[in-house]
Amino acid sequence: MLQLLWLVVAIPFASAVLLALCGSSLSRRAVALLGAGSVGLAALASLIISATFLASAPPGNEYVQHLWTWMSSGGFRPEIAFYLDPVSLLMLLVVTFVGFLIHLYSVEYMRDDEGYARFFAYMNLFVASMITLVLANNLLLLYLGWEGVGLCSFLLIGFWYREPQNVRAASKAFIVTRFGDTAFAVGLFLLFTRLDTLDIQEVMHRASARWTPGSGVAIAAAALLLGGAVGKSAQLPLQTWLPDAMAGPTPTSALIHAATMVTAGVYLIARTHVLFALAPSVQFLVAIIGAATMLMAAFSAIAQRDMKRVLAYSTISQIGYMFLALGLGAWSAAMFHLMTHAFFKALLFLAAGVVIHAVHEQDLYRMGGLRSELRLAFWSFVIGGSALAGLPLITAGFFSKDLILWQSWAGPNGNAWFWIVGMTGALLTSLYTFRMILLAFYGRQQLHVKAKNGLAVRVSLIVLCFLSLVGGYVDTPPHFGGVPALSNFLNSVLPPLKEVHVGPITETVTALSASTMFALGLGLAYLIFGPKRSRLPAHNLLEQLWLAGWGFDWFYDKLLVRPFQWLTRKSASDLVDAPINGLAQVTVLGYRALRLTQTGRVRWYAAGLAMGTVATVAIALLVR
Repeated sequence: MLQLLWLVVAIPFASAVLLALCGSSLSRRAVALLGAGSVGLAALASLIISATFLASAPPGNEYVQHLWTWMSSGGFRPEIAFYLDPVSLLMLLVVTFVGFLIHLYSVEYMRDDEGYARFFAYMNLFVASMITLVLANNLLLLYLGWEGVGLCSFLLIGFWYREPQNVRAASKAFIVTRFGDTAFAVGLFLLFTRLDTLDIQEVMHRASARWTPGSGVAIAAAALLLGGAVGKSAQLPLQTWLPDAMAGPTPTSALIHAATMVTAGVYLIARTHVLFALAPSVQFLVAIIGAATMLMAAFSAIAQRDMKRVLAYSTISQIGYMFLALGLGAWSAAMFHLMTHAFFKALLFLAAGVVIHAVHEQDLYRMGGLRSELRLAFWSFVIGGSALAGLPLITAGFFSKDLILWQSWAGPNGNAWFWIVGMTGALLTSLYTFRMILLAFYGRQQLHVKAKNGLAVRVSLIVLCFLSLVGGYVDTPPHFGGVPALSNFLNSVLPPLKEVHVGPITETVTALSASTMFALGLGLAYLIFGPKRSRLPAHNLLEQLWLAGWGFDWFYDKLLVRPFQWLTRKSASDLVDAPINGLAQVTVLGYRALRLTQTGRVRWYAAGLAMGTVATVAIALLVR
């Protein structure tokens, strides 16, 4: 059944092409069947492939499917080929299954939109591009999928393109991520010129054989790949595009944040972990970036009024946890949190869509008292929020976050500072999560509920609620069963972390501390934002700074945008443009001269035609 691997990519891609070409002539039912059904078939194929892989693992725990040679130039012969191992298998399941639930939800959520077929064409292409990225056997094919998800994010963020702010948000996402993508492209050139291949497994093998740890070329290659990862995964300093990406439809936000684009950077670093192990300084920088981003985004989430922007900053912060784990060599812990995060973040975004669709409002301070009228959305927020904040022993987020926190201390590069930063992030996560729930669902109801949920929405939310609760039991710590099934599965590809620090911080102490942070954040949220407190937002300087995302947009506007605009204005009439402008002036003068011949006198027109004919014949005879 492993031979079916190519179908997982082909089915959603074919559906995207069909919807793009024929979508306007199809009924909405046919569009829904094609749009959601194609991703459902891809998810089913992924489950069959996974069952085959787990039942009888291929030699070396890897399977390569060669389809055809993409291009051939000298010694450069990249293939269209797919590579399946435990890491790509986990990502494949997350992308297809969570993607299908989001598509199923979209069938109902977007049913009244005039761009129904166009929406599903973009979404299908998004999933196909992400699967290509995940399964790529070589870095060039991975880069094709990488750019594909960037294109689709631009199209989906600006889906409602008649609103200027949506177009600006889409352009911002595309331009900001260009910085990282350019670094990634340069990294590919460097890797090929030094290693003569872009095959991922061969790159890591040759790099280990030819480069010494800490060498300049290893550091340069890892740093360039990190640049790409930082841009796609919205980490410092390229995180500014993600909050504005909320301009797109809510299912788009769920797909970007849970199953596709922002996880690409995490996957890239995990996939090329050997290169980062050869550049310890860059790997440590990954941890620093993750820790700083985690705290910065968490503080920003506390001050947001828009429900979707709270979740956007939450995503930036949680990806920061994953970067922290990657930087400390806790590869499996990062992938574990990537999986659980996909469950509860998709749940939170889809539940937010239900609330926004029902009350036509996104401002938390204008909501309130919605738990009795939107019961499914309320419980989805409680379960998803509890998983995000790490409710002990019950939710998936607790197990994955607890593993990162423990390994941030226990690993060779771990220390108390990273552990403290992680715990602070856990406290802030609990605070902003329950602030959002209290403001939206408790207190006095201010808005009238105008819509109810259909079957597609209910099924998607209920399945994600289930996964957000039980998804963490695939990897449990010693004090709670001690069955690290997922870590053992991934450790055949990703090196296991050597726990060298023991005491005074133990894994049990870490779990108890994380549980305390959860309770403390919940208590603070109730005291500050509970139903008996003032619902007006604070207006102090610090909160305004957090609301503005620490002023990064202002800084980039002053440092980059305005100088560039000034430069373009100043260079509008430089010497380079003179020939082009001169040609345009000649064209204008010729037009004006010919215009004078248009007198309306037919006899003069006839005489002109006769004279032209005589002249043409004379020239022909003379040349002959």
